[in-house]
Amino acid sequence: MIRKIGFAILCLTAMGVYGQNGTVSPYSYFGVGDLRSGSTIENRMMGGLSLYTDSIHLTLKNPAGYGKLKLTTYTAGLSHTEISLNSFTEREKSSVTNLEYLAIGFPISPKVAAGFGLRPFSSVGYDVLQERTNANGNEETNLYSGEGGINQVFFSLGFEVARNLNLGASVNFNFGTLRNTKTQRVEGLQYGTRETQISDVGGYDFVYGLTYTPKIKDKYTLFTSAVINTQVNLVSENNQTINSFSLTTGRTIEELEVNLAQQGLKNTELKIPTIATFGLGFGEDKKWFLGAEYSFQQLSSFENRFLRIQNQEYTDARSYAMGAFYIPDFASFDSYFKRVTYRAGVRYDYTGIVVNEKEIQNFGITFGLGLPLGGSFSNLNLGFEWGKRGTTAADLIEEKYFGVNVGVSFNDRWFQKRKIN
Repeated sequence: MIRKIGFAILCLTAMGVYGQNGTVSPYSYFGVGDLRSGSTIENRMMGGLSLYTDSIHLTLKNPAGYGKLKLTTYTAGLSHTEISLNSFTEREKSSVTNLEYLAIGFPISPKVAAGFGLRPFSSVGYDVLQERTNANGNEETNLYSGEGGINQVFFSLGFEVARNLNLGASVNFNFGTLRNTKTQRVEGLQYGTRETQISDVGGYDFVYGLTYTPKIKDKYTLFTSAVINTQVNLVSENNQTINSFSLTTGRTIEELEVNLAQQGLKNTELKIPTIATFGLGFGEDKKWFLGAEYSFQQLSSFENRFLRIQNQEYTDARSYAMGAFYIPDFASFDSYFKRVTYRAGVRYDYTGIVVNEKEIQNFGITFGLGLPLGGSFSNLNLGFEWGKRGTTAADLIEEKYFGVNVGVSFNDRWFQKRKIN
């Protein structure tokens, strides 16, 4: 009961964080914002692998993992990230705190389990100031800002179809609002102008997963996995306004709503291409694990007709990840730290976003601890992440970040009759 109360308190506390912007990156202007990890904290600390699955943890990115679940599991994750934004001449610092996910999974039978939850799919949050001299020789100041994002409600089902072979599927409902604003001030003019573009987005996608984990010499396990996240089909209802405002009072003088229907832009489709992920690993049960994954996405086919962006295009994206864990002695009675799970990982992402002819790349190193709670299977997961994204070349921004992640995984038994001796 205490575990249930603790989980409920965490959920209520975290929901206050959920409405905040999940990023401060200028690169969240592109596409539908920064695509979020989607992994549990324990998997994220192994480079974001979805390869490893067991009977007491949820693996949110690979629904086949539910086929191994033996206990009802409640899980939630929070993150706090400190970010340094660097141009060739300037540096700014910021931070952001997020709720990463809320989910529950439960066994239906010895070979079938299901789960559902809520997590962010993407986040938009940036403020970029541009100062230049226009064609008339006047100083011009442009402030580009954005906020919002897309959230995701998901339902997953996994089952064991044969010994060591598990299949699973998830359906995701995506919804949210994206807001982008450009505010312009020109030297010598009494009024400024503001252009606002708002997209209300919704749609579905599906995830199909497979894991095959045969035993080798009874002691070791070979881990193989495949995950296909199908094309995300989103419908965007768009609105655009242009207004003038007083530079002294900030009061709106005149506002015009753009006739997007006349341009065929009132309702547009956003098709985020399929992501295919393949993994291979090796390990000893309840002792150690080492694995790697490769992901590919044909992002070059993506298009957002509503947002007209100069000097930007898309190319195919790909990611490489490697991760591991080690448990000195999971059954130790004399040493708590021997029962701790030690995790580490590394990843390198070619994001597929090309700005000023430079593809934006991301490199990250992760490590963390899985701390047992009492004598149960529940645990507290602490993780740390350091990395950098982007570059200062070609008038771009380099982001350096350090994140602290906290996840909890509570276990309980449902649908089981109590026995009285």
